[in-house]
Amino acid sequence: MDPISNMLITMKNASMVSKETVVIPFSKLKYAIAQCLKEQGFIVNASKKTEKNNISVLEIQLAYTPEGPKIHDVKRMSKQSRRMYTGVKEIRPVKNGFGITVFSTPKGILSDKQARKEQVGGEVLFTMW
Repeated sequence: MDPISNMLITMKNASMVSKETVVIPFSKLKYAIAQCLKEQGFIVNASKKTEKNNISVLEIQLAYTPEGPKIHDVKRMSKQSRRMYTGVKEIRPVKNGFGITVFSTPKGILSDKQARKEQVGGEVLFTMW
């Protein structure tokens, strides 16, 4: 299975049932994605914890509004079977600016707004709204 997809779907499902936190296996890529989502306001906090047997996990605290969860849906764009790349000129807003697209670029994991500001394109990981 795809670990990024598992992370995203776990966060989406947990937000739909109003869970406060999600615990997933730790990796540097997942942590970088969580930091990007934190900057955009989709999650409150992401921290590395160590559980029993010295297993590192990533604990993510989900964000909510009075109307409901911030994460409504997620669409994985670039998969293991088919990679998708986008240049900076082809980056478009998601849901009229209410969603984000997350890219893996030479400058790290960036949202669509940050990628346009940095003038870099890259692999389209997923869109979230």
